[in-house]
Amino acid sequence: MVTAALRRLEALTEALVGPVAAAPAGAAPIDLVTAALGSVGAIFDGRHDHSRRRQAIIDATPELQERELIKLATLATTLAAALRDRGIPEPAASLTSQAAMAVFRVAFERWVRDPGEPDLPAIIRASFADLRTLIAGPPAKAHT
Repeated sequence: MVTAALRRLEALTEALVGPVAAAPAGAAPIDLVTAALGSVGAIFDGRHDHSRRRQAIIDATPELQERELIKLATLATTLAAALRDRGIPEPAASLTSQAAMAVFRVAFERWVRDPGEPDLPAIIRASFADLRTLIAGPPAKAHT
């Protein structure tokens, strides 16, 4: 018997892997995961209120927090495998997939905390843009 939770995890997995597999050859790893997470974000369209209520329950329950972390780790592993299938070597595949899951987590938290923000894919794209800016930021100043 397939549970609703397992079906949701399968849908998330398919949403992650599909865009990575379908992307044009030569696409940068960060562009692959940006597209993948945009696809995942679209799954949540129309589910803002439900997601907010669900997240409040998870936030109040340590066991559910642990399950969410396990789910994110599983998705990161799946995403890394999809990147490797595209020819992205290690450690780039794992670094990219872990960064993507961090972006998703931050974007999702922003989305559920702001009742006026119904567009999760837009928040995901903005969060990736923030990450790119941070990574490309000014060089560190030397300590004297």
